[in-house]
Amino acid sequence: MTEPTSMVKRRRVFYVPGYDPIHPRRYRELYRKEGAAQAEISGYDITLSAKAVGQGRYGWNVDAVIDGADVHTDMDVLYWSDIVRDSMASDIPSTYWQLLQTSWAYIGSGALWRLMKLRKGPVIAALYPIFMLLGQLALALGLGWLAYELGSMVHPVVGAPIGVVLVVMILRWFRAKDGKFFAYYLMHDYAYSARYGGENPEPLERRMAEFGDEIAAALSQDYDEVLVVGHSSGAHLSVSILSDLIRAGRVPEGARLAFLSLGQVVPMVSFLPRAYRLRADLRFLSESDAVTWVDVTAPGDGCAFALCDPVAVSGVATDAKRWPLVFSAAFTKSLSPARWKALRWRFFRLHFQYLCAFDNPLDYDYFQITAGPVSLSDRYHDRPPSRSRIETPVCPYPTVAP
Repeated sequence: MTEPTSMVKRRRVFYVPGYDPIHPRRYRELYRKEGAAQAEISGYDITLSAKAVGQGRYGWNVDAVIDGADVHTDMDVLYWSDIVRDSMASDIPSTYWQLLQTSWAYIGSGALWRLMKLRKGPVIAALYPIFMLLGQLALALGLGWLAYELGSMVHPVVGAPIGVVLVVMILRWFRAKDGKFFAYYLMHDYAYSARYGGENPEPLERRMAEFGDEIAAALSQDYDEVLVVGHSSGAHLSVSILSDLIRAGRVPEGARLAFLSLGQVVPMVSFLPRAYRLRADLRFLSESDAVTWVDVTAPGDGCAFALCDPVAVSGVATDAKRWPLVFSAAFTKSLSPARWKALRWRFFRLHFQYLCAFDNPLDYDYFQITAGPVSLSDRYHDRPPSRSRIETPVCPYPTVAP
C-alpha cells in the first residue's frame, strides 16, 4: 500500500443492497453497531448522526477520527426494497410455480452446470430453497395422506377434508416460519433474475436510472471521493449503473469515483442467456479509467462466488481489462477462532460479514474504507490480487448483444 496522494476529508457513499425486502434502516443500525465495535477494536472514533430532511433518499452522516484525521461521510442507501416486496409471490402455490420456472431457467439453459465449475457454495445455496420447499411439500403431503387414512377409518367422508386441511396448515406453518428457514425468501431472490433470463425488469431499470442521477449529482459536488458499495446482487446492479454514467459522460474528469463490490453473485445473472446488458456492462466497466473497482469476497461466505473475477468468468474480458482488483476478506484469519467457530455455519450472517467488525482486521476494514481518510484507489494501489482467484471463462453465453 502506498501513501495517499491526498487525504479524504469529505466522502459520499452510496450503498446498493441486494435482494432485500426490509426497510433500509437495518443498514443504519448495522453500521452503528458494527462501526462502534470496530472502532473499539482498532482504536479510532466513529459517530453517526441523522441526515437533514430532504438530504438524499435514506441515510445518515458519519464523523470519524481515524489515524488522527477528521473525516465526514454522507451515507445513502439506494434501496429497492419496495420493488423486492412487489416481486415476492404472496401465496404458496405461486412460490411453487416460481420453483418450477427457476429450476428450468438454470437447468434448461445449461447455466447451472457451468456455475458448478466455479464454486459449489453458491450453487448449493441456489439449490437449497428448491430442495427445502420440495421437502416441505413432501412432508405436508405425507402427513396429509396419513390423516386421510386415519380419518377414513372413522368415516369415508371425513378423511379427505381432514387430509387437505392438514396439508394446507403445514405449508402455511412453514411459510410463517420462513424467517428461520429462508426457503421462500431465497426462492423469490433467484426467481427474480431467472424469470427474465438475466434482463432487468422495467421497474428496476427505472430505479437504477434514479440511482444514477443521485450519484451523478454527488460527483458534481465538493466531495473528495464518491464511493459506490454494491453488496450481493447489488453488485451487478452497481456495475450497470456506473457503466451508464460513464458512457453518458456524467463522470467529470478528475472525479474520484470508486466502486467496492462485496459478496458478489454476478455469475448467477451473467450466466443466463438474456443477460446481454450485464455482460456488456461488465466488459465496459472493466476497461474504464474513470473508476477504481475493488471486488472483495471470502471463501468462508458460501453465498458468494468467492474470488471469482466476475468479468473473466463471464467470458467478456479483453486485453484492455484493468478491473476489478479481486482479493479475499479472509474470514478465517480476520475473525478470531472463537468468533469464526460461532459464525461458520450461519451462512446468511456470514454473507453480511463484509459490513461488520473483524476481531483481527487485515487489509480489509469496511469502516476505514467508508469513513477513513484514504481513498479506495490509494488504499489498494499496490495491493496484488489474490493468487487463488478464478479467472477461467465458463459462462455458456459470453455474448454482449443478441
